[in-house]
This record gives sequence, C-alpha cells and structure tokens, in this order.
Amino acid sequence: MTRVTFALLLVSVVAGCGKPPAPPQPAPAVPAPPAAPATEPPVDSTDARLVFEKRILPIFKSPDPSSCVQCHLAGVDLKNYIRPTHEETFVSLRDQGLIDLDAPAKSKILALIQMSEADKAGAALVHEKNRKAEHAAFAAWIAASATDPKLRAAPKLAATDLARPPRPVEVIRHARTDRLLASFEQTVWAVRFRCMSCHTEGTPENKKLVAEHGERVAWVKADGPAATLAYLRASKLIDADNPENSLLLRKPLNTAKHGGGQKFLPGDQGYKAYRTFLDDYAKVVKDQYADAAALPPPDDGPLRFGTDIWLKLTNTPPAWADRLVQVDVYAWDAGTKAWEPSPVATTDRKVWGQGKLWQHNLTLLAAKGSDRATAWKSAPPALTKGRYLLKVYVDGADRLAADWKAVLVDRDYAGQVEVASDWPAGYGKMTAADAGRVKK
Repeated sequence: MTRVTFALLLVSVVAGCGKPPAPPQPAPAVPAPPAAPATEPPVDSTDARLVFEKRILPIFKSPDPSSCVQCHLAGVDLKNYIRPTHEETFVSLRDQGLIDLDAPAKSKILALIQMSEADKAGAALVHEKNRKAEHAAFAAWIAASATDPKLRAAPKLAATDLARPPRPVEVIRHARTDRLLASFEQTVWAVRFRCMSCHTEGTPENKKLVAEHGERVAWVKADGPAATLAYLRASKLIDADNPENSLLLRKPLNTAKHGGGQKFLPGDQGYKAYRTFLDDYAKVVKDQYADAAALPPPDDGPLRFGTDIWLKLTNTPPAWADRLVQVDVYAWDAGTKAWEPSPVATTDRKVWGQGKLWQHNLTLLAAKGSDRATAWKSAPPALTKGRYLLKVYVDGADRLAADWKAVLVDRDYAGQVEVASDWPAGYGKMTAADAGRVKK
C-alpha cells in the first residue's frame, strides 16, 4: 500500500466513516477516432461496364464542354458520341466506324480525341489535362469492350439511334479553328497594311500610339496571324451578336471615332475582307450553320498576300474625283510575250479629288499551289522588276456602296496604262503612273 492510500484510509477512520473509500477508478476511455473511409479501389480496366460508368458516363453528364473546343468552335462535343448505356455507346461507335474491333488502340474516336495533341502553345495547355483523361478513359473502355463477343456481334442500331453530333460533317469542319485561321489569313490579315503601321505591334508609330492610348491599339500582333486572331477574339473589337457593328469594321469606316480617319469605303476590298470574316465568324461561334447548304461558298480565287508596296496614280481626271478606283496589276510573261491572263496584284481606294491623286498599297495574288504562292508563303511577298499593265476600274455609280458584295466589272473599266518598276516597299517609295495616260 502506498503512502497516499494509507493516509486516505487513516483520515476516513478518524472521521468515523467506518469503511475505507473505494479505490480510485481509472479515467474513462477516450473513444477511438472514426476509421478513415476506405480508398475507392481503382477501376478494373477489364470490366468494360465499370469503366464506362466510372470514366465515360461522367463526361456524358458533365455540363462543361470537352476538349473538342480546342479545335472546334461549334457543332461538336465528345459527349455527342456517348449514349446513356455502355452497350448502346459501343454499338453506336462501332456502327459509325469509330471503333476498330481488331485493333482497339487504333480506333478512329481515339485519333479524333488526340487531334490537337501536338498543339502545346497558349490556350491549348488548358485542354491538355482533359484531353489526356478523355483519351485514357475511352482507350481503356474500348479495349475492354472489344473483347466481349456479345458486343462485337450486337445488331446494328437504327440510324436515328446513333450518337453523333447534331451538325453534319461539313459544318463541323467549317467550325474548326484551323479553318477559321486560314480564312482570317485570306481576309483581315491579307489587307492589314491598309492600316499602315499604326496598329502593328512594335513599330515606331504604334509605340507612340500605345503610349498615348494603351495596348489596345496594337492589335496586329508581331507574332503573326494566329496571335492576332486570338487577341481579336478576346477583345471588344468583334461583336459576334452584330458583326456589322464590330469596332474592327466601324473604326476604319470612321463611323466610330478613329484617329487614322477613313481607311475603308463600304464595298471596297478592305471592307469586303473584314465583313466576310466577321459575318462568318459570328455564325460559327453562334452555331448558326444548320447544314452544308447554309455555309458560305468556297473561296476559289487566288491566295492573297498583304504588302507595303505602294502604287500611285497622279493627275486623275475630274470624273474620278471622290470615287472608288480599283487597279489590277498584270505581269509581262517573257515566255509567251504577252500579259499574264490573271492579275498578280490588286488594290482600291477613294480618289482624293482636290489633289487629283489616288494611291494605295498592293495585295499580291497567286494561284493556289503555284510557285509564286509557295515562295510568298516562305518569304516576304514581292514583285520582280519588269513591265506591268495597270487596268483601272471606277465605281462611277457607287454600286459597291449600295451592295458591298458587288464587284467592279467591264462596264466600270476606265482603261489601262503600262509601267516599268522594281516595286520597292515603303510609303515613300511609290511606283507612280500618270492617270492622264490611262486609255481604253
């Protein structure tokens, strides 16, 4: 017995308790913490139904878009290919040729998911994690499903039961980002020199304007058309709800305050380029193309290349004053000893009536697949030294202002004049011709 226990017993006896107190009780046990929830076991990659329910069905039910939006602005989403059940989804993909029963890893649906795998720049990185997860899920599910003889032999679904995008393939292709970029290059980008260097990032003129008005004036990006298009899509310069009201168009028209004054006339080549792109872009992002018949006609014309090569017509006649004048440039073919049948360059601009002067920069033209097109894609486009024929057209009735899609034709032909030049680039190095020499 310890000293403490003996002392307590002695006190109790002296106090007349008669019995010693009960020995002290041990402290109540502290309840054990609840067991941590068991970690969910990994999905058995050989159980096709379980893989579908755990990894594919969440994609189908998610309100968020899939990684398809990296390449497609509208018309398609990965969930368009998924049915509510494992069996229906497999048969639907199989019937559409999107599953390779004998080589599941080579299934077309997997290739479609991975189409943008090589794109590692900019916003593409945002979709990379989703794309990898989607690919891994579908690859595991297809591999497991393809071994099921019942699924392989399942009867075909009715065409109305197939899981596929609501838009036809032609519309889906039209809404691809690479197609949009190609369109942008042949429209807005090809006529960017009409804005001279005021909006071109990094030029001395642009640096002055940026210091005065901010970065928003540097919308023509030094990194090229893709960077420029990405900037415009994120800016307030494009109004997808009302493309005709876009500041990108109203500024050069000077219907919205523009420090550079009027650069476009309704219906001129610059207006046509911007308006064509803006109208199409708005319909794409609003998913307004229901079928192939609704798509704009293909551009079967030559490729267009913007330049800082300038042409001037002096001594313009009074009848041209304040009218839109278009000049098409034809090169001399020494081999055939004749003018080439198609123009190698073109431009248009309003005549400065008071000064009897017309001048503008050239957009060069090259047939698709031609040696010129190949050369101008890899190096700054330029015209070689030699003889050239200028064919002049005048919109005397303002037809293009009334209908921006109209074009100048033979009845607008004012005549032609020959020039010889090495076509140096730069506003201060214009090739000039006397408009008084223009004859039919």
